[in-house]
Amino acid sequence: MKARTAFLVLLTAGVVGTAAWLVFFSPVLGVRSIEIVGNLTVPSERIKQQAGVADLHPLATVDLAGVQSRVLGIRQLAGAKVDRVWPGTLKIEVVEREPVAVIPAGGRFAVVDKQAVVIEVASAAPPLLPLLKVDRPAAGDPALMAALEVIEAVPDEVAPKVRQVRAGTAEGVTLELSDGRSVVWGGPDRPEEKGRILASLLKREKATVYDVSSPDVVTLK
Repeated sequence: MKARTAFLVLLTAGVVGTAAWLVFFSPVLGVRSIEIVGNLTVPSERIKQQAGVADLHPLATVDLAGVQSRVLGIRQLAGAKVDRVWPGTLKIEVVEREPVAVIPAGGRFAVVDKQAVVIEVASAAPPLLPLLKVDRPAAGDPALMAALEVIEAVPDEVAPKVRQVRAGTAEGVTLELSDGRSVVWGGPDRPEEKGRILASLLKREKATVYDVSSPDVVTLK
């Protein structure tokens, strides 16, 4: 009876040991593919290379946090989530930064997202993004951050017409439209009201300057 018990213990230990070896050390359950989800402009191969996971590395021992950190080293990415998909796939779901404006920078153009993170530096300004002019184009500058908030708040029907945004101060944001008209937006406060009023005025009122900085007292020139 004792011999049988000992045999069962040894058999169980052997099975557990083999299973542990298969999961944690063997290439049998290693990484055979890396699935990239959510990327539109950043090539999948670039993300895989940045992830730094070798083929057949045991899936169970992949440092998910480490992979996420390395992938977020790609400045075009705002977020990343890494998961194991058994038996052999590493899934990386990314969120790309969305360009919202272009800032002139020494003869070149910095494409930035809503948080003022530089996505890329181009030799020519992308035609569909507004040109943003501020005195101190540095992340965290109040005027810059206010201008980016305003750009995000402009109604969808008006946004394609915005060609240039100026912000001397956080409370002094103005928009230049493609047809030559100007909008005095003011600060980033009460964005929904300002956007709704502006969209309505542009449709029914002919003017050169639309001042919606105070939604309660709108003026036209």
